[in-house]
Amino acid sequence: MTSSELWTRESAERYDAEESEMSSAAALGPALAFLAELAGDGRALEFAIGTGRVGVPLRERGVPVVGIELSEHMVAVLRRKTGEDVLPVFVGDMATTVVPGTFSLVYLVYNTITNLLTQDEQVECFRNAARHLAPGGRFVIELGVPPLRFLPPGQVAVPFDVSESHVGFDTFDLVEQILVSHHFTRDGDDGHYRRDNSRHRYAWPAELDLMARIAGLEPERRVADWDGAPFTQDSAKHISVWRKPA
Repeated sequence: MTSSELWTRESAERYDAEESEMSSAAALGPALAFLAELAGDGRALEFAIGTGRVGVPLRERGVPVVGIELSEHMVAVLRRKTGEDVLPVFVGDMATTVVPGTFSLVYLVYNTITNLLTQDEQVECFRNAARHLAPGGRFVIELGVPPLRFLPPGQVAVPFDVSESHVGFDTFDLVEQILVSHHFTRDGDDGHYRRDNSRHRYAWPAELDLMARIAGLEPERRVADWDGAPFTQDSAKHISVWRKPA
């Protein structure tokens, strides 16, 4: 197992409800169109497929999808949506698990490469993507830009969501490039909040480009969102595409 933290049964069961906004047609539509275009007539492999938020609707668009997922509990939720014969999933870590065949697209969305908590493991994730790609195939990552510009001297926390039902903020270890996401989520109508946290290793776009080079991949495109807006110094996230040479 890699350093990724496992999703428990309880957190897997809550995932779809808590990410309902990210699963809406408005949020998913541009991502599905982007990924389907890159997949073309080939197959797609999703690293850390989770409950199938992206993989299931991408399969419904006609793209053959295979998944890798570390948490058996997340896979159990996905299995309520579609069968193994339609969308096969291999239980294992995204840095080393190998599945049969080659793919025109490997993708890793929603900041999930940060679940790998060491640089070495993130490099191995790129190598694993390259291992599965056919010549000319693409590796796609969706990742937030570390919000360190919001940290004045002496501050270690940055809030990213403050609402009646949820308060979320990240704390940073600037030496180890580790952030911890803290969540206080309103649990029912009795005024109680559930506290959760998760660790992540953040990485800059330039660092990812170097990882891609180590894996033998070439940078092809970087945009600010799934709609293709230009990536600038003010962008909060990026969609990056690397290509395996033909």
